[in-house]
Amino acid sequence: MKKEEENRSITLSSELRLFYKKIQRQRIADANTHIPPCLDPKTGVESKDINISYETGVYVRLYKPKKVDKKSKMPLLLYFHGGGFCMDSTYSSKYHNHLNQLAAQAQAMIVSVEYRRTPEHRLPAAYNDGWDALNWVFNSNTRDYQSWIQENVDFGRVYLMGDSAGTNIAHQLALRVGLHKGVPRYDGIILVHPYFWGSQRIGNEAYNLKNKINKFWALARPNNNIGADDPWINPSNDPCLSSLGCNRVLVFIAQKDLFRSRGVYYKELLKKSGWQGTVEVVESIGEDHVFHLARPFAHNTIRLLRKVAAFLYPLRFKL
Repeated sequence: MKKEEENRSITLSSELRLFYKKIQRQRIADANTHIPPCLDPKTGVESKDINISYETGVYVRLYKPKKVDKKSKMPLLLYFHGGGFCMDSTYSSKYHNHLNQLAAQAQAMIVSVEYRRTPEHRLPAAYNDGWDALNWVFNSNTRDYQSWIQENVDFGRVYLMGDSAGTNIAHQLALRVGLHKGVPRYDGIILVHPYFWGSQRIGNEAYNLKNKINKFWALARPNNNIGADDPWINPSNDPCLSSLGCNRVLVFIAQKDLFRSRGVYYKELLKKSGWQGTVEVVESIGEDHVFHLARPFAHNTIRLLRKVAAFLYPLRFKL
């Protein structure tokens, strides 16, 4: 995944140009919902933005919860928002509010990555940004904000987490960790409504939405001739799957989600690959893709948050 590949010039077909214009309009609408870092009065979570790379201009937003147990350190979640690689932002109201809620409920420091989006920065740009964020987390002791991370984080409990397209980034980073010797392994990854795909329909996937999903992937990898069978989007074609660099995986799926079957299939693939960790799939009945962002206080959203907390603190939390 070389740096020069992510900046290679691209040419979009007329169909993709029209699709991209819709994406641009949605981005403008989303930008109007951005929230600056602050102390959230509802949760007591404090946030701030930090530029982690002057070369790429990538920022992270840190979320520090009010500690319940002041004597012990907390786990850290390296988080990646969704949006098909080309939309949404960690600054948007829906993600900012969700991550405040998650940090408070899970008692975890969250580092949410504002990665570069496609098609302006084709993949692997987002993967590389995640890798830079990982290295930043483990080398933050030289910075003036070291008290936020060094004084509060248990570096033996670092997790990757994302929703939708963010799960794809988390998965790819876990693979990189497993393939690079000397890189600290994560304790686990948490995938909320995984964004994987393939040319062959499986499970409950609807044909009428397949073209739209293919367009999103085409924007992410516009000069790629493999399409939806690229190992980056279709883990069944990845020969390195068994190298996933963590011990535990938690997958959330939603009953009405187009990607539901991909989440179930991911568990099967991990087991067949020879990966030696444990994987659990949790389903939200009656729900659709990323429902928790639109309905933060719904019963199934609270259940999802509690399950994440239990994953981070298996001896403390009970469902």
